[in-house]
Formats: sequence, structure tokens, C-alpha cells
Amino acid sequence: MAAHGSLALTLLAGTDMNALAMPKPLSSLPLSSIAMIVASVLCFSVLDSTVKYLSPRYPVPLIVWLRWVVQAVALVIVWGPTMGRELVRTAQPRVQLARGLGIIASSILFTTALKYLPLGEATALNYSTPLMVAVLAAFVLHEKLTGSQLAFIGAGLVGMLLIVRPGSAVFQPAAFFALGSACCYSVFTILTRTVGGDDPRVSLFIPAVVGAAVMTGIVPFVDRPPEIRAFDVVLLVVGSLIATCGHFLFILAFRQGPVASLTPFSYFQIVFATLIGWFMFDTFPSGWALAGMLIIAASGLLITLQARRQQRLDVVTTTGPAAVD
Repeated sequence: MAAHGSLALTLLAGTDMNALAMPKPLSSLPLSSIAMIVASVLCFSVLDSTVKYLSPRYPVPLIVWLRWVVQAVALVIVWGPTMGRELVRTAQPRVQLARGLGIIASSILFTTALKYLPLGEATALNYSTPLMVAVLAAFVLHEKLTGSQLAFIGAGLVGMLLIVRPGSAVFQPAAFFALGSACCYSVFTILTRTVGGDDPRVSLFIPAVVGAAVMTGIVPFVDRPPEIRAFDVVLLVVGSLIATCGHFLFILAFRQGPVASLTPFSYFQIVFATLIGWFMFDTFPSGWALAGMLIIAASGLLITLQARRQQRLDVVTTTGPAAVD
């Protein structure tokens, strides 16, 4: 277990951060970027499965606290010596603070959902985020929803209903925690659009610090179990380090390859979550749930790709054709 944590820190420390901060135009999709995207979502699934394994024995706030403390400390160790105060320098501190609150709320809700729901279905419901982002963007950023986007949103709702249908294992109040997590993450995503000028390392670090600080204030008031096993602590620390590495790989992949081309590969997380849930927890989605998961993935993917395509058209209209490297 400890080897995985060391590997995560080695990957973080040994990467050229100038390459991360300065995106380069590419004329083709590098296989390394695909590998990083797939590896990153596998890292996230590893953490989710770890959290689900531990959630019956420990309160949710305690799990979420350790998860974000580990990420905050790891990033300080890796980037603190070279960046110093630049690691918290932002032109929009209030927005970054709000991002941190949004991601910690999403973490609490999703961890609660994992405690009661099958891993695959909970992950699929959380992947309704692109649909919610489209709706929030229309209300908050005044972006116009096209007919096709409305159709994709409607299809995504149908997919949710197929997963959370009467008689299914997901038809319980905990499903609302997964959807609430997706909603909070949608707010986080919308806010992230407004801090694009900040260094990506800052945008990764500040939410971790906010999450660690908020949960540190909550944990003393949480009833803790009489015994906390050292193995469980190590397991969660390692899972958190792996997830931190996943966040880094995710950012790095999108800095090296086209967003629209790489986005489809992020949906491998639903596949990984389903397979891990099957092997670790002996839960496999029904045919209806699988259909719902596919619909959510397809609608979320299509609405994301359409938004990216529209952004490219806007750039071409305002700045002329982009240069090809």
C-alpha cells in the first residue's frame, strides 16, 4: 500500500510544472494523454472503492477530513518548496473559497451516497454533472441552451430514472445524496470557469486547503468509533494520495491534448466503478441500470463535446483560424 503513495508523490515531484502551466497546441491526440486520462479516473475509482469499504465503520466527516488533509499536505510537500506563497496567490480569492466549499460539500454528499448505494450506480449518477452544468450555465452565465442540449438533458433525466426506479437497489433517499453531490460539483465547475487565469496548481491546492480547514472544524464534534484501526488509516491515506495523483494526471492530460478529444475517455470511470463494485462488493447493475448508465454517459458526453465545439467556433469567429502546430 505504501508503495502506491510513494509512487504518487514521485510522479508529482518529478514532473516539469512549466509544461503543466503552459498548454501547447497539438495537431494530434497523443497516446500518453489518453493513458493519463484513463489512469486518472482509475485513481478516482480506487479512492471511491476505498471510501465505500471504510464507510460502514467510520463516520463520513472523519473520512472526508482525512481525505482532504492528505491531499493538502501532499501538495504542500511537492509544490511548497518551489512555489512558496505563489501556491495561494489568486486574483479571485472569494471565488476560490467558494470552489473549495463546493467541492467539500460534493465530497460529503458523495461519500454518504457511497455508504448506501452500489459503487457503479453512484458513480453514474454523479456523472450527471455535465447536464447540471449546462442548466446552471444558462441561469448563472446566461449561456443559451440549444434544442439539442435540451434533448441531451432530457435523455440524461431518463437515464437517472432508469437507475433510480422503484424496486431497484438505488431507489432510496441515498440516491439524492449522489445527485446532490453532482449538483455541488456543477457549481464548482461553473466557478472554475471564472478563475481560468489562475495557475492550475493554485486551483488544485486551494480547494484542498479549504476542505481540510472546514472538516478540521467539524471533526471534533463527530462521534468517533471506539477503535480506529491503523490499517484503515493507511488504506485511506494511500487512497487519497492515489486520488491526488489522479487529479494531477487529469490536469496534465488536458494540458497536452485537445479537450474535446480526451473527454470521452474520462467516462471510463463508470466502467471501472462498475467492475470494482462487482469484484469487491458483489454488486452488478441490472439491465435497466446499465441502460440508464449508458444514457447518462452518452448524454453527458454529447453535451460536453457540443459545448467545446461551440467554444472553438466562437474563437474562430472572433480571432480567425487557429494556427496548426
